[in-house]
Amino acid sequence: MERTMRILVVSLALLIVAGAWLFTYPEPPVDPAWQLQAPAEVPEGVVTVRFSGTSTLLFDDGDTRWMVDGWFSRPGVLKLLGGKVAPDLQAIDYGLSMNQVQRLSALIPVHSHYDHAMDSPEVARRTGAVVIGSAATANISRGWGLPEAQIREVDDRETVALGDFRVTFYESQHFQFPDPQMVDRLLTNSEIPEPLVPPVSVYDYKLGKAYILHVEHPRGSALVVGSAGFIPGMLDELDVDVLFLGVGGLGSQTAQYREDYWRYVVEAVNPERIVPIHWDSLTGPLDGPMTGEIRIAGLVSGGEDNTLAFLKDKAAQNPAVPLQTLPRFAKMVLFP
Repeated sequence: MERTMRILVVSLALLIVAGAWLFTYPEPPVDPAWQLQAPAEVPEGVVTVRFSGTSTLLFDDGDTRWMVDGWFSRPGVLKLLGGKVAPDLQAIDYGLSMNQVQRLSALIPVHSHYDHAMDSPEVARRTGAVVIGSAATANISRGWGLPEAQIREVDDRETVALGDFRVTFYESQHFQFPDPQMVDRLLTNSEIPEPLVPPVSVYDYKLGKAYILHVEHPRGSALVVGSAGFIPGMLDELDVDVLFLGVGGLGSQTAQYREDYWRYVVEAVNPERIVPIHWDSLTGPLDGPMTGEIRIAGLVSGGEDNTLAFLKDKAAQNPAVPLQTLPRFAKMVLFP
């Protein structure tokens, strides 16, 4: 009897330890040496960018400010696995405050999954921005009650002028989840046909259209790739100064996929600098150091994360094109 009890106690202890380990955050899949330091002072007349995590970027030339995604909520693991999610108003307060944002010209989700578009209509409501994107993103905005005057749908290759910025929408692909169920629930049925009223399941935030954003300004050009997906040859006509390279999920793909992604995105646009984005945890805190994705998410995604090894290898092969990560919320010079 005592032996049985000891076995049960040890087994229970092991289960507790294993369960706790699944809910820990590993180091992020980027090299700490790549992180830039925030400047003590930002000169007048430059174009700046602020990074809030995932793919949320704030562009500002002193006259016009606009944001990619505007996602701050970070719902917890239990809500993601089986509950319902909605914009976290306190998190949005905090994110806008840290970005020092009161007014925005536009809010552009790169696609309509919850970790890109869920907060967009509330951010737009608070800042007066127009939410620009796909029909799915438009219905997320309508479901939150955003007025039609602040909703704009765009077509593939359409260019939108935002002050001196010109943003062109290239309809691309989302990376393929290794788990077939994730593919079916988040990619196969990709539209949101009617206004989406939260709280809802994360799986109700369908893909819509996955855009790559080409950003032109008199001072320079950039490309924002929010998802590690691509269409061969689509970007060959472009040449950019800065590439914001989405690497979320890249490590779970095949080695050949990663090589193709680099070829058809990075090599195609010949950037002077590469800034990885979408590498931090979707459930980690919005303040403090950014972390890698929670361990249980890696099991759910169905793939091994080889992101850091791949990026380090490419950095070694291309020493003239630095990989640089941005500190969260810091105002960084994009184009001098």
